[in-house]
Amino acid sequence: MTTINPEEVKQRLAAGETLNLLDVREPDEHLEFNIGGILIPLGKIQSMQIEEIEELRNEEIICYCRSGTRSMMAAMVLEQLGFTNTKNLMGGMIAWQQK
Repeated sequence: MTTINPEEVKQRLAAGETLNLLDVREPDEHLEFNIGGILIPLGKIQSMQIEEIEELRNEEIICYCRSGTRSMMAAMVLEQLGFTNTKNLMGGMIAWQQK
């Protein structure tokens, strides 16, 4: 797992790049504010309920949450499950909204 900062993700999105964004927050947090990621809460990832992203096993996946803690855990679990290019959005949605 590596990290990526909000500025880089925003630049890549602004350039029209398609990114695999994974929101590991809870559904109510996702409804409140999101950046277009697939919603799979951390608990589902920890219990290996990840069918929605199975085809992304060898693709870059950028995980995000509120502050970056849950997404770091999610990225580590995905790596343990064989995902090869997971990234954690540093600072999560808090940092995203501040930048």
